[in-house]
Amino acid sequence: MPELVVVGFDDPTEADRALSELVRLQQEYLVDLEDAVIATRGPDGKLRLKQSVDLVGAGAATGGLWGAMWGSLVGLLFLNPLLGMVTGAAFGAGAGALSGKLADYGIDDNFIRQIGETLQPNTSALFVLVRKAQPEKVLQEISRFRGRIIRSSLSPEQEARLQAALSGSNVAMPGSTNTATASAGPAVGSG
Repeated sequence: MPELVVVGFDDPTEADRALSELVRLQQEYLVDLEDAVIATRGPDGKLRLKQSVDLVGAGAATGGLWGAMWGSLVGLLFLNPLLGMVTGAAFGAGAGALSGKLADYGIDDNFIRQIGETLQPNTSALFVLVRKAQPEKVLQEISRFRGRIIRSSLSPEQEARLQAALSGSNVAMPGSTNTATASAGPAVGSG
């Protein structure tokens, strides 16, 4: 079952940097992310969300391919497969884009907005839905980021280890140690 973790940062770009590191770790098969979203509150107070998965584009591409295939088959029946393919691709792309726009994949958008509203200006938050991870290696790599866990579905022990890594505290993992330094918590309002 995937685990949800929301981490707040004092810097508006820190969530982006942390997500880039998690993507790098995913390429090394150390973490498997199902979804990730970055919420940033700018100096003007405006909340901006950045989805890691473009559902509209992905839906349009998939719909276009399916539409072209089915359009070609229908076009063969009417002896005009090229027209069928073009028409099917156009309808499929439109339907796919619409379904992508309406889909709520991964982390609930209302939950993201609710937590995002608690962020102070010039701060950011990273929302990740993790399928599985190699905790010892992931904690060691993300210990250079300074943040505070806002919400999580982790066990109390796992959450404490993650918070210790994000705070720069020594993280005691079975069979390994980590000696990170310095700490700072994000400016997250009560909400």
